Amino acid sequence: MKKNGFMTSALILILLLPVEVQAGASRDRGAKKQFTLFTWDEMFPQEILDGFEKETGISINYVNFDYDETMLTRLKTAGGGDYDLVIADDYIIETAIAEGLVQKLDKSRIPNYRNINPIYQKQFYDPRDEYTIPYGAGVQTIAYDPSRVTIDIRGYADLWNSSLANSLGLIENYRVINGMALKVLGQSYNIEDIPTIRSAGERLIALAPNIRLIRDDNLQDELISGEISAAVMYTSQVTMAKLERPDLKVIFPREGIGFGIMAGFIPSKAPNPDAAYAFLDYILDPQRGARCFEFLGYYSTYSASDPYINPEFKEFLTLPEGFNINMEMIGNIGPEADEEHARIWTAFKAAAGR
Repeated sequence: MKKNGFMTSALILILLLPVEVQAGASRDRGAKKQFTLFTWDEMFPQEILDGFEKETGISINYVNFDYDETMLTRLKTAGGGDYDLVIADDYIIETAIAEGLVQKLDKSRIPNYRNINPIYQKQFYDPRDEYTIPYGAGVQTIAYDPSRVTIDIRGYADLWNSSLANSLGLIENYRVINGMALKVLGQSYNIEDIPTIRSAGERLIALAPNIRLIRDDNLQDELISGEISAAVMYTSQVTMAKLERPDLKVIFPREGIGFGIMAGFIPSKAPNPDAAYAFLDYILDPQRGARCFEFLGYYSTYSASDPYINPEFKEFLTLPEGFNINMEMIGNIGPEADEEHARIWTAFKAAAGR
């Protein structure tokens, strides 16, 4: 779900060839052990990678993929081998586990496991927390310019207000945006009842007059520049927008919010699982974790790291104290429901002139 140098949870089914790169500008070529990390580019600060190599003597072979589906294809081809640790999106991990490509964790080998925020555990892809370590979460939020918006936006339903005509930007993720209408109707993101999904689609079509942009890449730039006055964006985009424009307001929609999680897992036939355990425990350290989340621009999934996150980032990289808004993961749904979502999305974009 990486996007704009950070990540997203868009479901993309295009397979691209991965690029293999070596992590660390000054790797010790004589290291006795090598650890193969398989994930997106730019997932860790260089000092974290270098620090792990220096402290453990284990060199990192950093192998990149562009899309989750690319990762799954490569992992299947390797029969669950070749890679020691994979970090990918929640929905694809569910498939990898079901296909026997993931091994259960021995938590006794991860002393820092206790630092994980339980909000991000026991989710649909790993309901018993047997296989994965969460590494960053994306939360669908609303950001807006209070100097240009005349209403008090508190939730998704407010985006239908006529005062926002031709001024709203949306990410191009149909499950998130169609789901926004479902939440306004008091329904789950993951409902599979076709009449209910159609009702939400009718509600979504009514939002079309307020839409100015539907775009995934760099949507935050249009909010920063004033091209749009409000937007539903990925967490990484909100992070970049707030760093550039601290005056922008960020809202957790009162109807409840959807979120996605990236997580790490050890493949079933990892060549060097000992190194994978060492790396997981290394990044689960509170201060190292904080540095990782600042670099990612996504929500901290380690409670113990939250106090160490720079105040400049803390407002939009950690959940507020006493956070009590319902959170729901956007999970996999059946083909009929997904087809209906796709039909609605096409009709909505046409109505919005996009």
